[in-house]
Amino acid sequence: MRNKSPISPNPSLETTTIGFVLNHVDLSLLISICGREGYLRLGSSLHASIIKNFEFFNLKNQSNLRNVLAVWNSLLSMYSKCGKLSDAASVFDEMLVKDTISWNSMILGYLRIGEFKMGFEFFKRMHDSGTFRFDQATLTTILSACDEPGFLCVTRMVHSLVFLNGYKREISVGNALITSYFKCGCESFGRWVFDEMAEKNVITWTSVISGLAQNQFYEDSLGVFLKMRCGSVCPNSLTYLSLLLACSGLQALREGRQIHGLVLKSGVHSELCIESALMDMYSKCGSMGDACQIFQSAEELDEVSMTVILVGFAQNGLEEEALKLFMKMVKAGIEVDQNMVSAILGVFGADTTLALGKQIHSLVIKRRFSSNPFVSNGLINMYSKCGDLGESIKVFNRMPLRNSVSWNSMIAAFARHGNGSRALKLYEEMRLEGVEPTDVTFISLLHACSHVGSIEEGFMFLESMAKDHGMSPRMEHYACVVDMLGRAGRLSEAKNFIEGLPVEPGVLVWQALLGACSICGDSKMGRYAADRLLLAVPESPTPYVLMANIYSSEGRWQERAKIIKRMKEIGVKKEIGMSWIEVEKQVHSFVVEDRVHPQAEIIYEVLEELIRHMRDEGYVLDKRFMLNDLDQDDKEAC
Repeated sequence: MRNKSPISPNPSLETTTIGFVLNHVDLSLLISICGREGYLRLGSSLHASIIKNFEFFNLKNQSNLRNVLAVWNSLLSMYSKCGKLSDAASVFDEMLVKDTISWNSMILGYLRIGEFKMGFEFFKRMHDSGTFRFDQATLTTILSACDEPGFLCVTRMVHSLVFLNGYKREISVGNALITSYFKCGCESFGRWVFDEMAEKNVITWTSVISGLAQNQFYEDSLGVFLKMRCGSVCPNSLTYLSLLLACSGLQALREGRQIHGLVLKSGVHSELCIESALMDMYSKCGSMGDACQIFQSAEELDEVSMTVILVGFAQNGLEEEALKLFMKMVKAGIEVDQNMVSAILGVFGADTTLALGKQIHSLVIKRRFSSNPFVSNGLINMYSKCGDLGESIKVFNRMPLRNSVSWNSMIAAFARHGNGSRALKLYEEMRLEGVEPTDVTFISLLHACSHVGSIEEGFMFLESMAKDHGMSPRMEHYACVVDMLGRAGRLSEAKNFIEGLPVEPGVLVWQALLGACSICGDSKMGRYAADRLLLAVPESPTPYVLMANIYSSEGRWQERAKIIKRMKEIGVKKEIGMSWIEVEKQVHSFVVEDRVHPQAEIIYEVLEELIRHMRDEGYVLDKRFMLNDLDQDDKEAC
């Protein structure tokens, strides 16, 4: 054998007719590295050399059997990791001798690329052969693929095999069972496996804490962590991430601060995923100051953390801050990704400049983000909320791939602009496309029915939710029905509908009824709705203001004065109404008797001139509405 480097420049293994420079162990290790690093060409060259020197790898020598198997198993693993399952299957079929590792490699290879049928078929063949006994690696591989409700039966089958084959004390198998049960939505079995485990490590505790949090059992997740702290197992980064998710779900700021303190003590606070989770927790708990502090002090920022802070601003009504930060990122040359664009589009509303929205749309086109459905859905909402329904329609029609959110956004856009008939027609097109509606779809449909006065069709949609789609209506749906009946002047039917609800009516329902009474000017029914709304939210100004307006419309000034007096006594203040207009790419906002605007004097001069022209044409001011926000003394002065 020549004394040369084991790998020649071609690259292939330097060989002679006598054998390899590398022994079986080194060769197996080299092939494994090829699989891990994705060096398919080098791995294939090694495979070719093995075929050429097949005598070196024959199985006649029983003492060499384990080493030869290791090489062939490394080839299986290399091909499967490089995505060449057909080549892996060819190698597998040609192997004269196989072991459990051989079968595990094929099972894992197919499951890794989502070929569940083939992966489970290999497992079945392995089990039915009676020759090969699966091990804990086989079980954990199968369980790792069972990550949604449709695989619950497979998880339960594997669980039975765990018992029958004596693996119930293996921690790794128990951990995989817990994770699989929670991902399949069967939290009761996940908890049971956890409780039955005699020995638990940090992965065990984290699996159940994470599973509970992801299934929205937030309080239980925090409770398990308290038990964990009583033992000797220390939490890791994944544990803290799950706990912060639970605090976000509960909007538990106090507990979130305590977890933050533990994170600081453990020294993992600077990890990017932890920082993002902390920002998300603080923003969802309404503490944007803390979220911004973490954002500003971070040594390194990634796309996730920047998306989280943008969404946090939007969720807390800080749209202007979100837009300023986004523009600052763009000007600083930070690489903006699709998630960040989708997040910033979510902050746009009626008081946001359409010109800026168009600039972001230009950015979307330049970066070729238009094919991303989340970005396109954001554009549909942005244009419709900024008043440009035509552009929303164009974005929707150009989408190469639409999901349910796309259809929901467009239906909502039509309903928002009072085009209820077009919204209902679009729903029919959605059903013809085979897209299943969501509960959000029905909110928009009921809203559309309310605008067009199609009450019978609205009730058909409400009934269809449970009957045809297995959805339970939420309070938002019931409120839409009340609004639909109220707009049609059918207040008695609206009241009967509320009294017949299967759940206790919430704030939204009473607000809808009171709003309908305000439109119809029915003080008797309005008083009924206002009393119940006050019981639910005694600090809200809505029932007082709407009742005051109802009394004003009826000319009942004394009753109205009592409402205003009561508001002053308990310290409830009416939210200031605001209007706005966009002129030359700038949004101008106004409130009642606003004198802050730099052009206020000119504006009032124009208004006075308009009022004079209106009076000359015979217009008479309607004092019922003019007096809505005045005290009784002010009314008499008029």
